[in-house]
Amino acid sequence: MKNELEKFYCGKKILITGGRGYLGSNLTSLLKDIDCHIVRLGKSEEPPKERKGTAEIEDIVCDIRESEVWENVLDGIDIVFHFAAQTSVYVADERSVDDLEINVLPMVQLLETCKRNNCKPIILFAGTVTETGMPIKLPVDESHPDKPVTTYDLHKLMAENYLKYFSEQGIVKGSILRLANVYGPGPKSSSADRGILNVMIRKALQGEDLTLYGKGDNLRDYIYVTDVVNAFLMAAKRVEALNGQHFVIGTGEGYTLREAFSLVTECVKRKAGIDVEIVNVDSPTSQSAIESRNFVADPKKFIDITGCKPGINLIKGIDQTIEYLSQKQPALSQSD
Repeated sequence: MKNELEKFYCGKKILITGGRGYLGSNLTSLLKDIDCHIVRLGKSEEPPKERKGTAEIEDIVCDIRESEVWENVLDGIDIVFHFAAQTSVYVADERSVDDLEINVLPMVQLLETCKRNNCKPIILFAGTVTETGMPIKLPVDESHPDKPVTTYDLHKLMAENYLKYFSEQGIVKGSILRLANVYGPGPKSSSADRGILNVMIRKALQGEDLTLYGKGDNLRDYIYVTDVVNAFLMAAKRVEALNGQHFVIGTGEGYTLREAFSLVTECVKRKAGIDVEIVNVDSPTSQSAIESRNFVADPKKFIDITGCKPGINLIKGIDQTIEYLSQKQPALSQSD
């Protein structure tokens, strides 16, 4: 599959929104040794720190809410990976207009620019499994009804529907990958309520006990970030079969929060010699209802179409994340 993807991406011009963020950084890492041109859009003016590779990488600092940005960056683009987003459920509920502007408006601007200029890139969008709301059955597949219970999920669903509509109209080709709980190496999430497993691994490596709300008996499906970006890479290649649809991306294995946190403590003790405990506390009254969901993915449809399935189990993924974060630990302890 690796050689197959290398051949597909060779010579392509690829646009990544949120290009220096968590998903964007991991995607760039997999593409940088391929002879392609990567354009990364973002807000940060910090110089890139990644190892140089074969790919030509261009960083553009901009505000993707502005229509002129899209007029200036889409020329010659073959594939768009739209990852940029405001990701906090709580911020979205507090500032719904701002969230609409960052999580919906850029998609509309992108699609309208494609229509206006008759350019037809492949567009892959990062959705979230929480768009279904509180699952009425497990595991969750693409047939599950959508019933968002947060502003964040409502806006993600709106952006999805715009992409589906424009894809069905033949204006672009596009698909949505709805992601379960992603974890693994990469920069910290900009939202405190995202990337919780990574947060717990960081805390454990710093010798801090892990805080668990309530009984911790809600199920989650944790998927390693490299498996996620491989799914995006394959989705672009197989877009004809995926066009205008959303797909659930997860492992199909459910772990309670307590089970996942316990694995973190065990792995950190084994690999780093640091012994921490799990401390139960009452859930805050301000906690969103979506936090009490149970979720396990059924990724069979995506796997059947693309042949791309997760390859990293939770223990191996936690181990690899520990190794990555241990190398970054001096910087973490200064900034956290």
